[in-house]
Amino acid sequence: MSNELEVSERLAIFELLSRAAYALDERELEMLANSFTEDASFSMRIAGGDLAGPFEGREGIMELMTGAMAQQTDKRRHVVSNEFFTEAGAGRASVVSNLTLISTEDGETRLLTAGVYHDEVVKTAAGWQLSRRHLDLDRPY
Repeated sequence: MSNELEVSERLAIFELLSRAAYALDERELEMLANSFTEDASFSMRIAGGDLAGPFEGREGIMELMTGAMAQQTDKRRHVVSNEFFTEAGAGRASVVSNLTLISTEDGETRLLTAGVYHDEVVKTAAGWQLSRRHLDLDRPY
């Protein structure tokens, strides 16, 4: 792994991952959309099943996200943790992190699922953004 990223850049990338999770949970659509590059892609595999996606472009990813939000009746918390870099270079990095998905509904909080994000991030004029995201979930939610 290359260590070409300054600590401040690493922190900015970790903040990007946290902001994307917060924006999804709080339905801050502009913040969520700005977490992705225009040409980003997103894919997901649940419990080793078939690949969902890839969903192409910021618009395609946002259609997926807003469609999922429209069907949810609970309050969700996407907790991102244990972030580490598998590759890092000038203006780009590969990051792995854990996801813990928690739901609260009717006064009850429960664990929905957990998983692992595999992210590719790039530094753009808008700052660090996700260019590619893959999520492996441990079980359906």
